[in-house]
Amino acid sequence: MEIQEILDEISVIFRDILKNNDIVLKEETVASDVQGWDSLTNMRLITAVEKHYGIRFSLREVLKFKNVGDLCRVIQNKVG
Repeated sequence: MEIQEILDEISVIFRDILKNNDIVLKEETVASDVQGWDSLTNMRLITAVEKHYGIRFSLREVLKFKNVGDLCRVIQNKVG
């Protein structure tokens, strides 16, 4: 699975949870770039991504995410 494909898929998840159809994620996107993306929303996003891909992130993985690209690379590794 390519990073761009993952970005496209998780963008849909972000738009749904944040109720903002204008969100376009890039690898370098961070929480402060997206209105409404706070710590509580972050956990909802992580849970939705896990459900979508049928994967689980460890707390250590989540704490290491510095941007959306980090999230995409872990997804890529987990789904093969």
